Amino acid sequence: MPARGPWIDHFGDNFLWSNATLIIKGMAPYGVVALEEMDRVCEKLRGRQQEPNAWWEEWGAMGDAVERKAEAAAAKGHRYSAGDYYLRAGHYHYNAERFIRPGPEKKAQAQKAYRCWHAGIRLRHPNIEFVEVPYEGKTLPALFMKAPVAGPCPAVVIFNGMDNAKEMSVFFAGLEFARRGMHTLAVDGPGQGESLRLRGMHSRYDYEAPGAAAYDYLAQRPEVDAKRVAVMGYSFGGYYSSRIAAFEHRYAACIALSALHWDLAGWQLHIKEKNASAPKSVAQSNFQFQWVVGAATPDEAIEIARKFTLKDVAKNISCPFLVTHAGNDRVVPVENARKLYEAVGSKRKTIKIFSTEEGGAEHAHVDNRQVGIDFAADWLGDNL
Repeated sequence: MPARGPWIDHFGDNFLWSNATLIIKGMAPYGVVALEEMDRVCEKLRGRQQEPNAWWEEWGAMGDAVERKAEAAAAKGHRYSAGDYYLRAGHYHYNAERFIRPGPEKKAQAQKAYRCWHAGIRLRHPNIEFVEVPYEGKTLPALFMKAPVAGPCPAVVIFNGMDNAKEMSVFFAGLEFARRGMHTLAVDGPGQGESLRLRGMHSRYDYEAPGAAAYDYLAQRPEVDAKRVAVMGYSFGGYYSSRIAAFEHRYAACIALSALHWDLAGWQLHIKEKNASAPKSVAQSNFQFQWVVGAATPDEAIEIARKFTLKDVAKNISCPFLVTHAGNDRVVPVENARKLYEAVGSKRKTIKIFSTEEGGAEHAHVDNRQVGIDFAADWLGDNL
């Protein structure tokens, strides 16, 4: 692969920070972050890479500053400007939370993010509805984005990656689905977003349970064509969506927008070893997966990871299936996408590997989200 510029590797060989920065940069096309504000934060961080609290201090400070601008605009009755400020503040607060260890400070930072995100969505996006999906005696928080068309229409259920949230998914994916006449249900499943951070719901390997709950919810909505509901996951969610499609056959199509590791336990062992010897060389903090699955120790998390495998179940996927992957993926090697594609049992399956010349060549296409989601949305239009 050709060498990548500072846009991709903002902090040079500090891949931990560069990857996290690229994820939030990738939201720029959707008007929910500002490149200039992010550049100011990154310039302050450039000289603070050895400071353990620098990341959340600088991103949190920007979140606070933009939130104050939102409040000032709202006080003047400028609801659209206030909404824009709130959306950006929510993304900065959420990015700040990323490297805070689990505990009260992490939860408080997440609460700031959701307070701002939700205020911004209500002010700027009236076609997004806040909903609760019934799930095993509880509920999963979700956002339902309505397509601007009449009559029962197709719909897509989205499950996020490990470090993402429905408030990101609904913009970078939901907007494109809506333009193509498809509704979107962006869900924070167990171990994701608001469900984990504010409700303490940890992940599970048998994700067909929340997948079935999401389908049941959509099927009872009159504006949804229950025979044309797809499921999509990205990054870690590529495991979730594939697992759901293998067991919940009411879904009419499935997308893994990036495959997950074929050997997740091996990956977690690698993360553990790298965090001990070279923590800046990996994309994941040493506590993230352990927190997501609710493990008491890193070793317990590795044992739990052994259950997160598609090796013996991908053959059960029978609906039309798409796996996309980044050709320069430094989080999940590209061969994992090929292994998933080969194992899937569907007769209608597609694999797309994005090159650096096309864009979308970094993990989950965050260097150019538009080309990745356009490909997925067009594929759905052809197969759903």
